[in-house]
Amino acid sequence: VQLVESGGGLVQAGGSLRLSCVASGFTFAGFSFDDYCPGWFRQTPGKDREMVACVSRGGDNTYYLHSVKGRFTISTDIPKNTVYLEMNNLKPEDTAVYYCTATNRCGGRNGLWGQGTQVTVST
Repeated sequence: VQLVESGGGLVQAGGSLRLSCVASGFTFAGFSFDDYCPGWFRQTPGKDREMVACVSRGGDNTYYLHSVKGRFTISTDIPKNTVYLEMNNLKPEDTAVYYCTATNRCGGRNGLWGQGTQVTVST
């Protein structure tokens, strides 16, 4: 199974971007984000990856990094095997490589990771 992100790019501060992540390459036995905790991490040079947003297994709860609460929204389309991250009112400090994940628990790092997509917010 592969996770493929899209939607990154360059945007001015105050702008918006929508990241998408599609799971592909699974066998007939199937794959579902509902069996994992789908989420998004981000990383900037010299810093550890940090969890930005996550949906608990089964979708009952969502978690956000404190600095993005109220600005970012994570959502899933399970039948389409897709996870989204809607990012509004972007700030220069949101500049990072964003990774789509399907982990065993929110905040954990064991599971599936995408290759990352660059988000750059200019002043």
